[in-house]
Amino acid sequence: MNRTLALLAIVLLTVACGKKNNFAISGKIEGGAGKTVYLNHLLTNSQITVDSAKLNKSGEFKLKGKVSAPTFFLLKFSNSNFVTLLTDSAENMTITGSYNHFPTDYEVKGSDNSSKIRDLTFRFSGAKSKLDSLRQLYQKHQNDAGYTADLERWNNEYAKIASDYSGYVNEFVKTNPFSMASVYALYQKWDENNYVANDFQTMKTAASALYALYPKNDQVNALYNNALNILKEQKNVKLNNLMNQVAVNSPDIKLPDASGLIHELWSLHGKYVLLHFWSAKDRTSRIQNQVLVELYAKFKHKGFEIYMVSIDEDKAAWQAAIAEDHLSWINVGDMKGSIPALMSYNIHTVPANYLLDKEGKIIGKDLQGPELNAALSKVL
Repeated sequence: MNRTLALLAIVLLTVACGKKNNFAISGKIEGGAGKTVYLNHLLTNSQITVDSAKLNKSGEFKLKGKVSAPTFFLLKFSNSNFVTLLTDSAENMTITGSYNHFPTDYEVKGSDNSSKIRDLTFRFSGAKSKLDSLRQLYQKHQNDAGYTADLERWNNEYAKIASDYSGYVNEFVKTNPFSMASVYALYQKWDENNYVANDFQTMKTAASALYALYPKNDQVNALYNNALNILKEQKNVKLNNLMNQVAVNSPDIKLPDASGLIHELWSLHGKYVLLHFWSAKDRTSRIQNQVLVELYAKFKHKGFEIYMVSIDEDKAAWQAAIAEDHLSWINVGDMKGSIPALMSYNIHTVPANYLLDKEGKIIGKDLQGPELNAALSKVL
């Protein structure tokens, strides 16, 4: 086993050393010829320019940067003419739009997280614009006796628009608890004192999930500390326990195995579980399976289980790989890519995994070979 682990470590190290953390952004902005666009790394209270480019006569530009995790950037012409991006390593993003209406007229391709940010921005801007219009109407006619019915209708419309968008944000965060886009969503404000998302449970879920994955990220730390401050302000014992409730940061998964039997991830509470995403047609996944077999044999009698999620669509290939690699643990997949499970855990590439403790709380991410062996040896 040690020889296998060492061999895998060398293979993975070679792959890791060859993997670039660079990302690239190119695009075309109509009406922007000769203008300079800046790529600014967005920090909690400041921003740093990491690259800039002058648009050519066709409005085209190219920018680049380097990150090792999802990171917020501003693509910026001026303090009032910019858009927010959320990019990850190795992405090749394309931005198109209009210089004169850039914040409200742009498209993004090649970055799922930046697309989510765009959707959140556009939805929020639309809701905010409607609310501002209704507020102006209300203030203009609030003392006019002939507008009593209109005032009531405007008030109801205002409440519904605000409630509908708040509900959308809450649902977005619950659906994307591991996406940094949830941080962006949770910090949207109607005004200086009122956040769009007003559900503490939603904030707590995102804060706990993201803090487990990105404990050194400034925005995640700010969100997590904000949630803790709310707990302190409430001075309520029940709320104080919310941050430590069971499985707050590992969504449940219910998928069938090859025989059609449904297996529920949360049914494994009480064991240390490796939630592993893979594909029968992915070479790296198959290499990792060799070590997982040995680790499973070593730790399964000590309270360790593997819940393996396939992203395959070819059932025959999936079943053949299970047999060939001697995978004796829980192996599930809907043969449609298992998209809901991937989205719940913000999975973009395979293989990928999370190590969960007995309560379903994430204690490790993308542990491989010797690293996984060391983590399991420590807790079991």
